[in-house]
Amino acid sequence: MKAVIITHPGAPEVLQIAKRPIPEFAANEVLVKVAAAGVNRPDVAQRKGNYPPPANTSQDIPGLEIAGIITKIGAGVTRWKVGNKVCALVAGGGYAEYCNVPEGQCLPIPGDLTFIEAASLPETFFTVWSNVFDRGRLKPGESLLIHGGSSGIGVAAIQMAKALGSIVYVTAGSDDKCRFCEKLGATKAINYKTEDFTTIIKELTNGKGVDVILDMIGGNYTPRNLQTLAEDGRLVMINMMEGKDTMIDLSVILRKRLTLTGSALRSRDIGFKSDIATSLKKNIWPLIASGQIKPVVHAIFPAARAAEAHTLMESSKHIGKIVLSFEA
Repeated sequence: MKAVIITHPGAPEVLQIAKRPIPEFAANEVLVKVAAAGVNRPDVAQRKGNYPPPANTSQDIPGLEIAGIITKIGAGVTRWKVGNKVCALVAGGGYAEYCNVPEGQCLPIPGDLTFIEAASLPETFFTVWSNVFDRGRLKPGESLLIHGGSSGIGVAAIQMAKALGSIVYVTAGSDDKCRFCEKLGATKAINYKTEDFTTIIKELTNGKGVDVILDMIGGNYTPRNLQTLAEDGRLVMINMMEGKDTMIDLSVILRKRLTLTGSALRSRDIGFKSDIATSLKKNIWPLIASGQIKPVVHAIFPAARAAEAHTLMESSKHIGKIVLSFEA
């Protein structure tokens, strides 16, 4: 099969098309002929040598989400049949014509979505559900602040939280991105380059603050996030793009009874990821099928142009998802 491989750690140009054996699959796995694969920031980190994949997955083929058709099933598979169209979360190996997937990490393609649209869903929707609704315990009527509202994670989180009855605020890096986020469902989008989110959130909430913050920035955002949370608020970290080190005032946590938590999804076991898939199928997939929640795909690249896709990802000029196509 053809695959996009990381020839060595480095710039986007180290991504090259190469031939690789079609992967083996275990008894609880299916083999998917990949039509499209989503591009995500962990792929960029892996390409640079900063995010090693788990030992049991491909070491030089990145890719955490795919959509395609099941071509073979393991002896223990009960949920799927050959010919089923699915999208799936994978631990690696998604940038290839074939990928093996644990059956519990597959989901049916909702509604009449294309493979391209479906490939934009798993990594971000799994991440948002696990962190905002499971770890962050966001409830209807509560408020959520999302940093990076125009990112793939952001556009998923805006729509999911809004659809399930929460008030959504976001930060984004341009006025155009802010307007897009508000059209998507955010009550207020704050341009972090020209505005101070801590001040604006306090004004919007009459000094109360927000109940949950989803943060992928880290660094000096952390103490500001703690100041922006309401009493009993929850700060959920999923990345640290501005750095892992920060200084915080612990008395703020004590005084407001705050929860500071975070997670990384890739290393979690199959059972954990399968449970998220079950929750998504029950709570979110019907909303996608009905059109209440929509995929937001910014750009599509043929697999051979994966380097260009990564260049766009690193530029942060996109709104929503970037997807690779493996269809001729």
